[in-house]
Amino acid sequence: MQFFRAFMVHIVVFIIAIGVVWAGSDDGQLLSASPNSGLTIFASCAFIAFIVQWIALIPAYLLKTEHFYDLTGGATYIAVIIFAFMQSEQQDLRSIILMFLVAIWAIRLASFLFLRVRKQGSDSRFDDIKLNFWRFSIAWTVQGLWVLITAGAAIAAITSSHKTDFGWLGLIGLVLWLVGFSIEAIADNQKRIFKQKQNTRSDFIQTGLWSRSRHPNYFGEILLWVGVAIIAYPALHQWQMVTLISPLFVILLLTKISGISLQEEQADERWADNADYQAYKKRTPVLIPKLFG
Repeated sequence: MQFFRAFMVHIVVFIIAIGVVWAGSDDGQLLSASPNSGLTIFASCAFIAFIVQWIALIPAYLLKTEHFYDLTGGATYIAVIIFAFMQSEQQDLRSIILMFLVAIWAIRLASFLFLRVRKQGSDSRFDDIKLNFWRFSIAWTVQGLWVLITAGAAIAAITSSHKTDFGWLGLIGLVLWLVGFSIEAIADNQKRIFKQKQNTRSDFIQTGLWSRSRHPNYFGEILLWVGVAIIAYPALHQWQMVTLISPLFVILLLTKISGISLQEEQADERWADNADYQAYKKRTPVLIPKLFG
């Protein structure tokens, strides 16, 4: 049963990945190492994204550990974005900026999550699934799809044959990325400091950016990927526009799948009888920060 479920999930993931690769490769540059094969750089990045996960899965399962899961995800982002840039024969300002933005984000977030899991000793999301190879494999394969879709617009823009000036739209996207990255980094650091000083079983953070939103780090994450999509947009052509689902995918992931919905459920269970938390929940927006009040 576990094998069949894992098999079906993998099939769905591969179908989605094939669709993204087909769209992202439209008007995209071919891999210089094998120009006659018709293999695009975008498709090569997809292979890298999944292969890295499956290689990392083996020792992770044998050791029954999730400690390197987030670190592997971050390393994969860096690998595919640098590979795309290095293989591209048209390295313009947009490509350089996109490469650095994705790499900087991946380095910060992956290192932050790795250190957090190392300090906590485990990640509760993996307590059960890491004991079963097929269930564990789903998490790693889905992470490959996460990398491909989230970074898809940036990869498509870097490898596109349709190059344009960076322009004012690029500047707007860059500003949004800077604001989003700052919000996410500050919020994560505020929560890290809070956890060092407080008993988080009975106390919850409601200061700093967390007084404006119950999940300011996720708001920053969404905002920075919107910025990346805006920067990438002018270089995208025809079916490459499909890769602009990147920020929509991030929103879906963070609000409905593994982010806000899960954390809100855990918080409601932990502080169900805490009047201070109920008051905090009523006065504080779940995602988009309030500017006043």
